[in-house]
Amino acid sequence: MSDRVLGAVSVVTAAAMAWATRDYVAPYSYEPLGPRAFPLLLAICMGLGGLWLLFRPTAGGEAFRQVPWKGTLCCCGAILVYAALFQSLGFILATVLMSFPVGMAFGGTWKQSLLAGIGIGVGFHFLFDKLLDVTMPGGVLSFML
Repeated sequence: MSDRVLGAVSVVTAAAMAWATRDYVAPYSYEPLGPRAFPLLLAICMGLGGLWLLFRPTAGGEAFRQVPWKGTLCCCGAILVYAALFQSLGFILATVLMSFPVGMAFGGTWKQSLLAGIGIGVGFHFLFDKLLDVTMPGGVLSFML
């Protein structure tokens, strides 16, 4: 699969994600952003990344560079495990467990991937839960939060 095909698939998937968020409404307003903001933000970022892959300038036949399947499948598997464990483990631990194999798939060492995962988990928890006032599941660490 070339980068262009991956970009087109990303744009179509992002459009479907954005369309699916149109009915996300909380029965009562408990958060300033509501349940629609985060998936819509992800869809926008995914769509912009897909457009960049689709329309970026190429030099010397680079347009048909092969996608690394091993890393792609590793990232997809990590995201599926993340979705399955998000509620029970909580945001921070699930994010660390998802970020570690993704970091390894992108060529990081185990120390870099682990430290980045911890930084991402704790940093985004602080950003969403404390700064944006979006309630995140605490999971097994809820006694500390």
